[in-house]
Amino acid sequence: MKKARKKIIGILGGPGCGKSTAAGVLGKLGCGVIDADRIAHEVIEKAGIKKELQRCFGSGIINKKGKIDRGKLAEAAFKNRRQVAQLNRIIHPAVLFRIEQLIGKFNRRRGIKAIVLDVPLLAEIGWTKRCDKLIFVSCSRKNRVKRAEKNGLFDGNKLKILEKFQISLDRKKKITENTIDNNAGLANLKRQIAEIFSKFMENG
Repeated sequence: MKKARKKIIGILGGPGCGKSTAAGVLGKLGCGVIDADRIAHEVIEKAGIKKELQRCFGSGIINKKGKIDRGKLAEAAFKNRRQVAQLNRIIHPAVLFRIEQLIGKFNRRRGIKAIVLDVPLLAEIGWTKRCDKLIFVSCSRKNRVKRAEKNGLFDGNKLKILEKFQISLDRKKKITENTIDNNAGLANLKRQIAEIFSKFMENG
């Protein structure tokens, strides 16, 4: 008898909204979390991909230790849509292949209640269709910038650049069944996620 696949939950939201934090909360509730950013960080250091990135975006993206400087890579790539498309063409196939592998792995593991996709460009790559439930993490621009700067990710100007190459937050919010507010601290975020997840599992 073929085992039923586990349900997939997709996390949507803008840069710095706390998608990874939300995914982490779901992980503690028994979900298998797939972190696309972490996968991408591993992928860009693969010899063939690193060589192609250097060829397309210049040797300036390589740091003194011979690794990809992700900040310099972002600066080089996020200049126009053609450059962004080129970056995605190089990285995405390997990242998506690994995501598929992990979905298969979590489907085979007992004790995993559901699978969470923490994928920054989930909507942009059309993977919302793979999800059984979509959760939008809402957060004010002020708090998103503050959080990103605190974590050393980007400032307000870089936030604008990142958003320019993504589907608008309004459109993302419209395609989700549930919106959680991430402006009032971790405890409030956990409460909202627990409620949504409980209902999701009951109706699953």
